[in-house]
Amino acid sequence: MPVALINARVLLDDGLVEGKCVLLEQGRILAVVDETDPRAGTASRRDLGGNLLLPGFIDSQVNGGGGVLFNDAPSVAAIRAIGEAHRKFGTTGFLPTLISADLDVVARAIAAVRGAIQAGVPGVLGIHIEGPFLNVARKGVHDPAKLRELDTSAVGLLTSLRCGKTLVTLAPEMTTPQIIQNLAQAGVVVSAGHTNATYAEIATALRHGLTGFTHLFNAMSQLTGREPGVVGAALDDPGSWCGIIVDGEHTDPVVLRIALRCKPHNRFMLVTDAMPSVGTNSHAFNLQGRTITVSGSVCIDEDGRLAGSNIDMASCVRNAVKLLGLPLAEASRMASQYPAEFLGLADEAGRISPGYRANLVLVDASLNVLETWIDGQPSAADSTRP
Repeated sequence: MPVALINARVLLDDGLVEGKCVLLEQGRILAVVDETDPRAGTASRRDLGGNLLLPGFIDSQVNGGGGVLFNDAPSVAAIRAIGEAHRKFGTTGFLPTLISADLDVVARAIAAVRGAIQAGVPGVLGIHIEGPFLNVARKGVHDPAKLRELDTSAVGLLTSLRCGKTLVTLAPEMTTPQIIQNLAQAGVVVSAGHTNATYAEIATALRHGLTGFTHLFNAMSQLTGREPGVVGAALDDPGSWCGIIVDGEHTDPVVLRIALRCKPHNRFMLVTDAMPSVGTNSHAFNLQGRTITVSGSVCIDEDGRLAGSNIDMASCVRNAVKLLGLPLAEASRMASQYPAEFLGLADEAGRISPGYRANLVLVDASLNVLETWIDGQPSAADSTRP
């Protein structure tokens, strides 16, 4: 029997609307109809109490959560635990993210994600391999001993998932345009990050398949008067996507508001860059032998450098409204539709539309998460609820 979600303000393509019923069946959205439609009357009805029903959030940069760091435990169990931690904050799709590591660890991480997808772990969409093909000049907290150039010997590894999505963050100057092209043609989503590239080097990479920029403004060459750098190239190119961490600390909100005026909003996507502290009360954790301290919404290493975030996607959406002045509908799309488009999932995720996967999040007026659905399965503890 189909499930009818009723009595909610639903985010559709034309904005938030009332009086609609979202029909779910076999993990998909069967239809979006008026609440008076006969199909709503014959389905198993679920009253959503007048709250907001949004597309489930998609986070392409999740290092950890629930006390688990993916680097420490590249396993199916770790991916499940991370997904469960972030689901409480509206994330219904995510990429477990591996911080720069030796290639044998990269191989284990890819195998773990493959196993998680095959096991049906809720929410896992693929893997984000952030390094080790990065520039030591922009390493951030990545271990410089792990960093290396990307040559043809590693292409086979980076293209070996063969299910789900593979996102690779690299420094274009640490490889060749041909290798970037080879990765893109094999279906890998290529993003520039931890890079000291010039504008010209980024422009070349964009022509060869680069489509994204990882945590814009952070760990990249900046926009200056005589050299636009990676930031200038990202903002000048209308077709590429930019991940932004809206925690008020990774990038000043004024800078992000300026960035939003430079290219279409649908080329920005919210990411958390979340560390294992998300979903816990932990005040510190270890990262590759270093102590990382949790300070509000950010994490800081022993030298005072940013080391990821302690923020969740619901908070990012809330901050996009509060700090960036975005309408709720647009902030929500930056957490769902636009990352889906970036990952090549635009025909199945990120929207509340017939035929799409039933990945949804129910929030109250303050954007507190009340419930989520992943492939039609609710998070509510009461298994009798639809």
